[in-house]
Amino acid sequence: MDIIVTGGAGFIGSNLAMHLAKENTVTVIDNMHTGNEDNLSSIMDDGATLIKDDVRNIGNYNLKPDVVFHLGMYSSTPMYVSNRHLVAEVIDGAIGVSEFCVQKGAKLVIASSSSIYNGNPPPHRENMVPFVTDFYTEARLVVERLAELYGKLQKLNSTAVRFFSVYGRNEKYKGRYANLVSRFMWEAMRGDSPVVYGDGEQTRDFTYVDDIVSALECAAMKDFDNFEIFNAGTGKAYTLNEMIGILGKQMGKEIKPTYVKNPISNYVEHTLADTSKSREMLGFTAKYSLEMGIAELLKYYNYKK
Repeated sequence: MDIIVTGGAGFIGSNLAMHLAKENTVTVIDNMHTGNEDNLSSIMDDGATLIKDDVRNIGNYNLKPDVVFHLGMYSSTPMYVSNRHLVAEVIDGAIGVSEFCVQKGAKLVIASSSSIYNGNPPPHRENMVPFVTDFYTEARLVVERLAELYGKLQKLNSTAVRFFSVYGRNEKYKGRYANLVSRFMWEAMRGDSPVVYGDGEQTRDFTYVDDIVSALECAAMKDFDNFEIFNAGTGKAYTLNEMIGILGKQMGKEIKPTYVKNPISNYVEHTLADTSKSREMLGFTAKYSLEMGIAELLKYYNYKK
């Protein structure tokens, strides 16, 4: 198949592109905001194409994909705190991608976020009514609703996948926007003390990137009569303190975090995926426990105790 991955030079997108390039023709479109060519080095010599451009310009290229995976959206709340106009850019990009997919007859798979559930009690189900919490989640909600609207009015075949606390290889270029697992690991490698907001008893459904790739692939392989949203998580939550303990044990060192007062008023306290819909309709079940994922991450960095 011919596949486009927007945001494909970034963290999750590059993992998806590398996986898909094994059996498909892959084109990556990325504005390189947190992406880097190094993330794609293993597939660039094997026929993958990188277009350095904003996804809003996707229609300028003579591409005829079977599937478009749309990950090319600003992916962290602090980005929107710094520049709220990113909401408009994300929406404009989603319209451009949707118009392109309608014109080309391509299937669309959208990357969405578990942050949409902020304020709802866990476990988080796809049919929960979102609260108004921040600009990042509002942007993702609009992208989901646009996809559903294009399905009703333009017959666009699309699916959204809500990611839960993703960590794994190729996060380096996300820097301060990377997942807590990777950031705490980097800090422990340097001998620094990771900073934890509050008492560390907030919980996350930490999901290894290979499971996210699997969920996206499952979504692309299925056809539904209507627009559908699916959770991509493990169905198990850990406190930050538990995560730090697992990380320290596997690194063979005691990690002593620094606890500070939480400065964020709309902080996400808990995430936990209800995985029943994804399991029943997508056939997706996460394979990596947090212990397994951390082991894979340390192996990727060639870490030795």
